[in-house]
Amino acid sequence: MGILENKKILVTGILNDQSLAFAAAREIQAQGGEVLLTGFGRGMSITTRVANKLKDTPKVYELDVTNQEHFDQLSSQILADHGSLDGVLHSIGFAPAACLDPDMFAASWADVATAVQVSAYSLAPMIHSLLPLLKKGTNPSVVALDFDAKFAWPGYNWMGVAKAALESLNRYMAREAGRDGVRVNLVSAGPLRTIAAKSIEGFANFEDIWTSRAPLGWNVTDPEPVAKAIVALMSDFFPATTGEIIHVDGGFHAVGA
Repeated sequence: MGILENKKILVTGILNDQSLAFAAAREIQAQGGEVLLTGFGRGMSITTRVANKLKDTPKVYELDVTNQEHFDQLSSQILADHGSLDGVLHSIGFAPAACLDPDMFAASWADVATAVQVSAYSLAPMIHSLLPLLKKGTNPSVVALDFDAKFAWPGYNWMGVAKAALESLNRYMAREAGRDGVRVNLVSAGPLRTIAAKSIEGFANFEDIWTSRAPLGWNVTDPEPVAKAIVALMSDFFPATTGEIIHVDGGFHAVGA
């Protein structure tokens, strides 16, 4: 019997079976949870195909986080299908190429606004729209994926700024959702070889630094430690933890040069 037995968890952001979100969905199922997925646009068919690789094929709901109507529809559809939710994984991030340009000044405000809206702001309307469902759940939990925003990472640029906004928003969402008994936390993962990582120039430097400095070591091809942390936060084992950032990075964040 797993630690997520009888829990219904909505997982966003699956585009392939190498993504962190897919690893999390697989671990949620392994721990007895029921997984629901979201996708949108051309990626919807990809998410649907990837869903077939999970043990129990989840239903895929449409969600474009830049479209408020999609949030409203998602809430109504899940209410009709399931009646409640016990957890949500926010695994959504996007920045136009200019935001990841080596030249920090290459991005326009329109580019930056898109990065912030999708990667940070979207957590707020997601929680707001799903709060009535989460309130009906058991020890409900929202988890979002982060990359440590305390530092200026090479090549990360405006995406790093968006993650800093997400870290701040996490605390405000914890305050707001906590009134209804909903926990909100971030998992700050070390670098992993995902499609998103391929768009970051100099990602190979992250790999080398992490491998050599992380006290516990770090495997850039193994998302399982991050997936297990997500599952732990979704479970009933952190009943009084909210507004927190849990680092799953081999301990890299705790050491200097």
